[in-house]
Amino acid sequence: MNLKERCPIIRFSAFGDERGKLIVIEGGETIPFDIKRVFYIYESDGSMVRGQHANKKSEFVLVNVAGKSKVRITDASEELVVTLDQPMIGVYIPKMLWKDMYDFSQDSVLLVLASTHYDEKEYIRDYSEYKRAVNSEGE
Repeated sequence: MNLKERCPIIRFSAFGDERGKLIVIEGGETIPFDIKRVFYIYESDGSMVRGQHANKKSEFVLVNVAGKSKVRITDASEELVVTLDQPMIGVYIPKMLWKDMYDFSQDSVLLVLASTHYDEKEYIRDYSEYKRAVNSEGE
């Protein structure tokens, strides 16, 4: 399965009227896991690169609720770049994929929904180590 199939764009339903818009995101419903952790990234300089890691256990959905940013996802052999620029779309990132978030607009607020609680031990922060781990999985 290629990265585009493994990391689908999720389109959330937007409801609204003259009072404004409402988007509902539900763990196990609109995203493929129960939500254990929520965080957001804001006031990142446009030249800043965030992420730069893979997770052994965690799955993520990234949504730019304001502004825009890009996310580069790789499995060490294929690369996918997704532009997040609408609050009703997100990208699903399964475990053991490397991710870089970058090209943040000045008003960017990047919401991240995670399938696990924070555990530093499940992060791979060195890309060479990540490539070795991915290659050993395929053997």
